[in-house]
Amino acid sequence: MVLTDPIGDMIVRIKNAIRIKEDIVEMPSSRIKEDISKVLKAEGFITSYDVTEKRHMKVLRLILRSDKKKKNVINGLKRVSTPGRHIYAGTGRLPRVQGGFGSAIISTSSGVMTDRQARQKKIGGEVLCLVW
Repeated sequence: MVLTDPIGDMIVRIKNAIRIKEDIVEMPSSRIKEDISKVLKAEGFITSYDVTEKRHMKVLRLILRSDKKKKNVINGLKRVSTPGRHIYAGTGRLPRVQGGFGSAIISTSSGVMTDRQARQKKIGGEVLCLVW
């Protein structure tokens, strides 16, 4: 199965899992999805992630994080750049999500990172998605 927007597919799968109150999300793996998962784990939005192989295909498995009331930590996800419309931001124009309570995931020349890390390193890049 060929996807034209693998990051968009990842976001939709996470949103659907949150909507039906699932703790585990599985999807086809790619390097960019693994990098985004690493950022989500570092920011505390997911508990863990791992890559396994099923039927000769790599599968990325995310374990979503919940609070004490079994409510998911991720309140919202939004895809910003799409394959047909890339959104780039310089250092001074990086988005702030929910007044700093959320994170923008940025693809930079130094790898995938949050908006705070990109501001600290004084680099811009493509705004992939917003998480809050």
